[in-house]
Amino acid sequence: MASASRTARIGVDVGGTFTDLVLYDSARRITQTGKLLTTPQDPSIAIISGIERILAEADLTPADLHSIVHGTTLVTNTIIERTGATVGLITTEGFRDTIEIGRETRYDLYDLFLETPPVLVPRARRLEVAERITPEGEVLVGLDEEGVAKAARRLVEEHGAEALAVSFMHAYRSAQHEQKAARVIRSLYPRLPLSLSSEVAPEIREYERTTTACANAYVQPLMHRYLDKLEADLERIGFTGRLYIMLSSGGITTLREAKAYPIRLIESGPAAGAMAASFIAKLAGLDRVISFDMGGTTAKICLIEDGQPDHKFDFEAGRVKRFQKGSGLPLKVSVVDMIEIGAGGGSLARVDPASGLLKVGPRSAGSVPGPVCYGRGGDQPTVTDADLVLGRLDPGYFLGGELRLDMDGVRRAFADKISEATRLEVDEAALGVQRIIDETMAAATRTHLAEKGKDPRKYTLIAFGGAGPVHAFNLARLLKVGRMVVPMGAGVASALGFLVAPPATDMVRTKMSRLDAVDWQAINALFEEMRAEGVRLLSEAGADPERITFKPTAEMRHKGQGFEIPVPLPSLVLSERDLDVIRASFFESYRAQFGRIIEDSPIEVLNWRLSLAAPGSKIKIGAGEGKAAADLGRAKRGTRKVKFEDHGWLDCPVYDRYRLPSGCAFTGPALVEERESTCVIGPGARVRVDESLNLIIDLV
Repeated sequence: MASASRTARIGVDVGGTFTDLVLYDSARRITQTGKLLTTPQDPSIAIISGIERILAEADLTPADLHSIVHGTTLVTNTIIERTGATVGLITTEGFRDTIEIGRETRYDLYDLFLETPPVLVPRARRLEVAERITPEGEVLVGLDEEGVAKAARRLVEEHGAEALAVSFMHAYRSAQHEQKAARVIRSLYPRLPLSLSSEVAPEIREYERTTTACANAYVQPLMHRYLDKLEADLERIGFTGRLYIMLSSGGITTLREAKAYPIRLIESGPAAGAMAASFIAKLAGLDRVISFDMGGTTAKICLIEDGQPDHKFDFEAGRVKRFQKGSGLPLKVSVVDMIEIGAGGGSLARVDPASGLLKVGPRSAGSVPGPVCYGRGGDQPTVTDADLVLGRLDPGYFLGGELRLDMDGVRRAFADKISEATRLEVDEAALGVQRIIDETMAAATRTHLAEKGKDPRKYTLIAFGGAGPVHAFNLARLLKVGRMVVPMGAGVASALGFLVAPPATDMVRTKMSRLDAVDWQAINALFEEMRAEGVRLLSEAGADPERITFKPTAEMRHKGQGFEIPVPLPSLVLSERDLDVIRASFFESYRAQFGRIIEDSPIEVLNWRLSLAAPGSKIKIGAGEGKAAADLGRAKRGTRKVKFEDHGWLDCPVYDRYRLPSGCAFTGPALVEERESTCVIGPGARVRVDESLNLIIDLV
């Protein structure tokens, strides 16, 4: 247990290319950042190396740490790459093929050779037992406990199952049969990872609920091993504080909960970026923001309004077609609502042999071998290589000078792989790569906002990630966004998100009813059950129970509709007197989504949801404080030629980010360099540094 006197905390974000770290000590007012290449064969190697290094730079030891907050892409990578455990499924008699039948819909009506996402549990490892619960939660057929024991033995001993999932019909209404099955299985195999659908996703729709339970079981053994090893490695170096894990919803949770429900971590890394952008937006006084997080492998776009990112309660993992909705595994998990694009610094550029056109992404060079310029064996040009050719990166100051970039190797790679096939000069080929990647991100952002009925011109772009500030100016220009903000430490801002994220969780229960016939006493009992469970979880994660806030919502629809929308509720304790307010809230949410309302159609409620959160940590952004130059001239490091679209090669002043004082101002073109990233500012843009050391950039 961490001592109350310890005030240093570290956030660790493991990405596809880089592992980012931020250390903050509130007592000493220290903010320290770190960035090193990810070690994909064992991510904990980079984590431990990064922690030891950042502590040494801050003159601290592991024993001085209060806590570490960590997020990882391990869960989503495991599902995408299909490298998880051998899973067995025990389900209700007659429902063995639920996860294969799915919704019986085609995500592409006109594709005669439609490829469906492969199921995580093949038919031979899906076994049935006699039992049946009604939609009202009553026992229709009792559970055959001997049948459960036989199925478990067969799956483990004959099929080699490393984890089991149990999903019975209508278990969201009554979990008694799943709980009985769990007792039988644990009596036989006490240490076998076990996922119950009534615990992992206790809500209606058996296909999604069963898929989520199977996915949880699929990644559970791997995450157990990973988190156990990380915990042991941290203990080995002398860390005695608390290790917390980031959820896909943007909250943080305990190690125990992360091991029990690892599927809830599927978007934990990207969620941290959204939390960081929310924090920066509040510091800058912005209420409408587009969060733009571009790293080495992907770019993430998220809409943030009134200081909070959008959330949704379903997610598709491992899509067969990356941008085709319906082509992945549907999961019932709470996630920050964002789009993730295969557009990062490591995105590979190539010439399509059939069309002769230049293509960029979504495949990435990752950290191994990495872009050509890293000199680690990569031979295919990437976005980072194009940025180097165009003058956006300093070959001698990448990662603060730790990794010298190979310009000659990059130019040879462009000449051999791109120029020869396209007859473009190397500089023009690099500019083409930049144009394609920026247009790809702009198109995806427009689509994401259009689906929400939003106009990007009314928003401010917050750019971060190692490649985000390099490409943000072009992206803002394409979106016709008038202002962009680049925070201090932009290259590792996602890791900052771990430190400002609140302890938070989401609870859900299904109880279907027409709105005018709701049993309010039963609903109040559900909310009290969720409140008590949520407070217990957050208290375990270090939250003060007295400071936890509650946000109740109901998922509602018109009777006969196939899908529901979230509707805010006035309080945790409801009665018939609240009907008019709830009905008005439904119409307001319905109009916002569909542009119209249907006043004379009956309304029904499916799910009752409760979001709980405690206040996040307050951090004063102060990296570089005390180092600010007395005048702008002392922050200037020199000039560098940079090629801009429509302007050609221009001489750009290069500024040291750590020596730019609050209140200073200048105009583009310019480059602002810090250890983990470079901000590219186009011609005519006006730049000022605010009191939190954010770069506020107004486009002409």
